[in-house]
Amino acid sequence: MDVKNLTERYIAHTYKRQPLTLVKGRGMFVWDSRGKRYLDFVGGIAVCSLGHCHPALVKAISAQAKKLMHVSNLYHIQPQAELAALLAQVTPRGIDKFFFCNSGAEAIEGAFKLAVKHTKRQRIVTMEESFHGRTAATVGATWKASYREPFEALIPKIFDFVPFNDLTSAERVIGEQTAAVIVEPIQGEGGVNVPSENYLPGLRKLCDEHGALLICDEVQTGMGRTGKWFACEHWGVAPDEITMAKALGGGFPIGCLGAKAEIMDSFSPGDHASTFGGNPLACAAAKAVIQTMKKLKLPQRATKIGGYFKKRLNELAGKHMCVREVRGRGLLLAAELSSKQIADAAVVKARERGFLINCTADKVLRFVPPLIVERRHIDSLVEALDKILGEVEK
Repeated sequence: MDVKNLTERYIAHTYKRQPLTLVKGRGMFVWDSRGKRYLDFVGGIAVCSLGHCHPALVKAISAQAKKLMHVSNLYHIQPQAELAALLAQVTPRGIDKFFFCNSGAEAIEGAFKLAVKHTKRQRIVTMEESFHGRTAATVGATWKASYREPFEALIPKIFDFVPFNDLTSAERVIGEQTAAVIVEPIQGEGGVNVPSENYLPGLRKLCDEHGALLICDEVQTGMGRTGKWFACEHWGVAPDEITMAKALGGGFPIGCLGAKAEIMDSFSPGDHASTFGGNPLACAAAKAVIQTMKKLKLPQRATKIGGYFKKRLNELAGKHMCVREVRGRGLLLAAELSSKQIADAAVVKARERGFLINCTADKVLRFVPPLIVERRHIDSLVEALDKILGEVEK
């Protein structure tokens, strides 16, 4: 029985999968089970920032696997402590204590619990067009109704939605019962929406005025993706809590909640836990990711190569009426098209030509390639998209 049939028979139908089975990766490329090579501009959805199977990451995981994979947080864990010290060097000012888990959704669940414990308040302000996860609490903070409504019975009734990039609406809602405001500095799943220059600083000010915590969800935007280690740094904003996952492990599952020490210290033993969180293998992987990113200066590189990528996408916008807008920062970029039909067709035609791209928010082509992407890779994709858009516009 082939993989597609095995998947259909034995795997939960929670994903709409493309008709290919990826079996190997190296750098910017992946190969399917038939041997066809693809240039990958999805990167595991902003996960594989070092590219596929980077030698430093493979070496770190292999070496740690031979020593110790898992013990539990009943004991001190050397790679975990070392990872936390490394993170403290690159996170926004004041973020100096960390809780490790396995995913972005877990990190955000922890952030909510910490905010409620620290402030002794009950409500969370979140944004329209947001995406924070699929667990009961995080899907409750996620805007898309089709994600939330089937599970309303499980969702805590603590969330207040306000329009993204609208300080006036936020000011009306944030009050004495607000424990925290959670925001993606740049919305990823919502369509790569970049706020105005005063938005994040304005949220910071409102939180300070009302004694609420500011949580920056950097699961997709963090770890150098936008040209800074964390996207909130573009606006000079230091959050009270920050969440990360995806690129932190370079492909190995790990999540993390960071917070100011005086806030994280509101947690006592037993308040929160994760059996697998911060185990030696995951932390060894994340250490290698940070060390390699520093060595290769990947956040700085994302600014430079991302600027080139955005310029090339804008050239496409100048040639094709179906490209409504190009937006994003660093290597979190998007081209909004005129219709879902055109966007879906572009993804399929790109795949047929050997390029993996992604569509989000119905009609937005999102590009989140490994941070090692080169100009020649970008040029190849743009040339292919030029032809593809010419075909689908007819």
